[in-house]
Order: sequence, then C-alpha cells, then structure tokens
Amino acid sequence: MSAVAAAVEYTVAGIRAGSAPILARLAATAARREQGRDYAFDDVRALAEQRITLTGIATADGGAGGAVRDVADLIIAIARADSNVAQALRGSFLTANQVATRADLPNRATTLRRLRNGDLFAGTGNERTGGASGSVHTTIRPDGDGHVINGEKYYSTGGLYASWFSGSAKDAEGKVYGFTVPVDRPGVQRLDDFDAVGQRLTASGTTRLVNVRVSADEVVLRDTTRLDNPWLGSFAQLYLAAIEAGIAAAALDDAVRFVRERARPIKHSTATNSSDDPYVRQTVGEIAARAQAARSVVLFAAEALDGLSAVRGPAARAAGAEVAVTVAQSGVVAIESALRAAELLFDVAGGSITGRQFGLDRHWRNARTVANHNPRQWKAAVSGAYHLVGEEPPTTGLF
Repeated sequence: MSAVAAAVEYTVAGIRAGSAPILARLAATAARREQGRDYAFDDVRALAEQRITLTGIATADGGAGGAVRDVADLIIAIARADSNVAQALRGSFLTANQVATRADLPNRATTLRRLRNGDLFAGTGNERTGGASGSVHTTIRPDGDGHVINGEKYYSTGGLYASWFSGSAKDAEGKVYGFTVPVDRPGVQRLDDFDAVGQRLTASGTTRLVNVRVSADEVVLRDTTRLDNPWLGSFAQLYLAAIEAGIAAAALDDAVRFVRERARPIKHSTATNSSDDPYVRQTVGEIAARAQAARSVVLFAAEALDGLSAVRGPAARAAGAEVAVTVAQSGVVAIESALRAAELLFDVAGGSITGRQFGLDRHWRNARTVANHNPRQWKAAVSGAYHLVGEEPPTTGLF
C-alpha cells in the first residue's frame, strides 16, 4: 500500500452512510432552492468532505476501492436527491475517473492529492465563438517561465462550487493544450449566467480567462493518439445517463408522496382514497418501471465499463468500441425513461399537482436539459451502425 493510503481509510459503505443525511437534506429542499435560485453550497461542501469522489479510486491510492458500478449508483442517489447537484459534481467525478483508470495521467499524483483533500473540479472546452462545436479559440502563449491564457468558456459545470478549473487552449501553431488552475487565480472570472429551462443550479455558466498566468506544470499537450482505447468519453456519458436515472427515481418519489399526502380521487372514481384508485396505481407502477429501467441500464453499462480496466493492446480498441455503444444505448433508455416518468407524474392527481409551489415540473425540465447535452438520436444511430455494419462510434467524447 502506498503512503498516501495510510493516512485515512475510506470505504464505499462509509461514504454512502456519511452522505445519506446530506442527500436527505438536498431532497427536502430541492424544489424550494430551485425556485429561489439558492445554491446548495453548504451541502455540496459537506458531500465533498465525505470524499465522495474517492468512491471509484483504488485503496492503494487512498481511495474507497469501489467499482464503476458503485460510482454510478452513488451518482443516481445524488441525482435522486437533487439532479442539479449531481450535474455540478460531474467535473469532479470525471477527474476522479481519469485518476482511477489512467496510470499515465499527466500530473496524476497532484490530482489524486487534491481529490483526497476533498477538492472539487470544474472544467469545459466549450466556447460560444460561432465556430463548429469543439472549436478552441482560447489562446495560450509563452510568457517568461510560464504561459498566459485568454479566452472564454461556457457550460463551466460546477464552476461556482469548484476549487480548480480545467480547460483547453490553442497556441499559435494550432496545438491544443489542457490546463488546470485554481479558481481564485487572478484573471479567472466565474459568472452565474446559466439560464436553461432546467438544471438551473448547476453553476454551468461562463468562465472568463483574462491574462491568466499558468506555470509549465499546469499545462499539458493534448494527445490521445497513442491510447489503446480512444473512447475516453464513455464514463462522462454514463454520468449523464445516471443523472437521468436519478431524475426518474425522484419523479417516483414525488408521485408516491403526492398520492399519499395530497391527491383526492376524481369525481367518477370508485375509490375513496387516491392510493386505491386503479388508474393512479397503474400510473405509479409505470413510473416505477421507468425508474427501474433507467437504473438497470446505467448499472449494466457501468459493469461493462468495469470490464475494460483489464484489457490492453489491440483488444482494448474493440472492447472500448463495444462499451461505448453499450453506454450510448443506456443513454437512450435512461433519457426516454426519465422524460416519460416526469410526464406521468402529473397523471397521479388533478389540477392541484400543477401548482408552482410544488415545483414538480422541474423533473421534466431537468431531464430535458440533461438530454440535450448529447442528442439520443445520435446515440441510437451510432448503435445501429455498429450492430449493422460494425462501424465504430465517433471518438469525439460523446460516446
């Protein structure tokens, strides 16, 4: 065991137990906080102090030793409590997954130390520059013994919660570099300007970089051409599917709660209590089935990702392509399950369930916003091409 692991020992069960009361608070306040644009800073910090991102990191590295399935299960639980928080933590979990799966990750020891400290990460390569999606216009130029970065990034998910911001920049020769800087570095400006219909409290707005100085060890040339498995985006896509599964589960929670505590049978119902109405029961049962389907496909895909860790060489490419398709298929099912569950929620009662004070429309809005990150039509089409003619999925990071 490495020296880093000897200080504090974490377990999957311990992290889940410590997180449970925090998630309960998040679930109880989610609707109210979204209506008031009230960020859950204290509870997110409390989750970080439970070292949630160490769930999938090996015990030899001071992590909890969990599998990808354990990580996915935790993400579903967080999203069930508050999908905004789950989304805001995506950058931190993606950083942890890179540490867990890549022994050759640049600056791995430094990143691992930050994760063990409970630091949170945000980052994006996205820009609103008018160019094609994925275009990098943020610049990096040499300056003394370091570099200077200028540019503007959007969808900086979790930016207001994070200690570190990662992004990409291009030099004068067109080479793309990755960088990671503390969010309080002079010139780093975080804006709370995300205005989507859903996921409003994910802190996914703009990050401006104005003459931000970076040292040589904070910059890495982006080069994935030598990787055995080029589908590095599979876990990131699984994460989005897990959020959808959590939203579907939250819709079930609210459906059950509303029927038990508030709903009244419609005039021509044969039941005296809504819980006894056969059509309400059918609706709740269908919501439950959708939530189960979403959860099942996510955990199935997580187990497929777990299987990649032992594959090396030429076999890793074939295995990576197959798992990327599996993850894409889970995304299709999870998205459609969450959207349907969130819609069916309104069928368990009458007009009263649409009251703004309940905020139940947030489930559909949140599911819809997460789904728009990467369209499910593309996921389904890529899956079809793979099964029909053996065509590999794109290596864009969206599969």
